[in-house]
Amino acid sequence: VEVEVKSDGSLDLPDDVLAQLDLVQASVHTSLSQPREKLTARASKAIRNPHVDILGHPSGRLINEREGGDFDWEALFHEAARQRVALEINCDPARLDLNETHARRAVEVGCLLSISTDAHTPEQFGNIVYGVGIARRAWIGPAVVINTWPLNKLLKWAATRAL
Repeated sequence: VEVEVKSDGSLDLPDDVLAQLDLVQASVHTSLSQPREKLTARASKAIRNPHVDILGHPSGRLINEREGGDFDWEALFHEAARQRVALEINCDPARLDLNETHARRAVEVGCLLSISTDAHTPEQFGNIVYGVGIARRAWIGPAVVINTWPLNKLLKWAATRAL
């Protein structure tokens, strides 16, 4: 499930519901104009939630519509690496977020990634090529991309994340 990271860093579903799910992606969709410190603290709080496995389209940008948030990327990457939370490369042509520069730096810091089509229709599954292209430009291989792993490895990682 994808949950919203609210402006205070809390999530829009309670922990007892999130605990029942296989994978949880938390995403910031609103209030992206908050100051850098607040945005970073908000995303970091979501990353520290033991039920969150993935931080979705981390900058929150929409190409030609809105800029992404002014996050402290180094702090965010280090927190995600510490918590073993993956960062999403979103393949939607309106997002393409993380970009290759941020994806490369995230992996250098020790982060895992996911590549997601963000498909809302079957036709959008083809957008996967855009996310794979971002990963390739960032010199990222499948070892750090969680949705290239065998299912049992992925579920084991997710289960140990919540401990």
